[in-house]
Amino acid sequence: MKRILITGGSDGIGFETAKLLALDGDRLTLVARNKEKLELAISRIPGSGHSYLLADLSAKEGTDEIAAHIRGNHYDVLINCAGVGMYGRFENMDMKELIKMMQLNMISLTVLSHTYIKNAKSGDSLINVASTLGVTSFPGLAVYAATKAFVGSFSDSLWWENKKRGIYVVGFCPGATATSFHATAGENKDIFPKFVLQDPVAVAKELVRSLKRRGKPRAVSGAVNRSMLFFQRFLSRKMTVNMMGVFSPVK
Repeated sequence: MKRILITGGSDGIGFETAKLLALDGDRLTLVARNKEKLELAISRIPGSGHSYLLADLSAKEGTDEIAAHIRGNHYDVLINCAGVGMYGRFENMDMKELIKMMQLNMISLTVLSHTYIKNAKSGDSLINVASTLGVTSFPGLAVYAATKAFVGSFSDSLWWENKKRGIYVVGFCPGATATSFHATAGENKDIFPKFVLQDPVAVAKELVRSLKRRGKPRAVSGAVNRSMLFFQRFLSRKMTVNMMGVFSPVK
């Protein structure tokens, strides 16, 4: 039985991942800022002994609270899944909200990764959820895509730094996924073609598969996303960004 901490575990990919891991007999601790959603999530996870921590990771205080918890409690796996996006033209967006997003997507993830890695043992794993948009960029989600580029590059380096210690680090990259992310970010998931959208259960299965394989520094979910990133290698940067702009809600 493994002890696993998942931030952003009350909904979407984080929650579906928790359900799958619980089927293996693992004990889950979920982190999110909404108590009602956390309690509902815990009630829907198979098995027993699961728990939750209430914290707003877009605030320094919430991040510090979870970091302190990690220092005092060993987890076999940390999955940094908490994240948020904001659709819109960059110049029209609220800078305070953008900074909160950057705090959650990058600073909090960095702090928790640092705390976890510093106390990790051989066999432990750190999964940082990035995004394919961190590779391609995406007009209309400019700052979000940039934060996920950070997560991907950051995790690549941590993979190399920790592989000799027996600690596995991966930057896991979902593509567009049919979760509440889009509505929360101010758009509809239907801006993406149906063949592109992945089901969160399918994404969670690939995340768990990556965790068990303990192989590559970066894992991409979905055959469509893997193909897209492969063929992008043969395009100029201008062509790639123009291609992604076709799907952008910003014109």
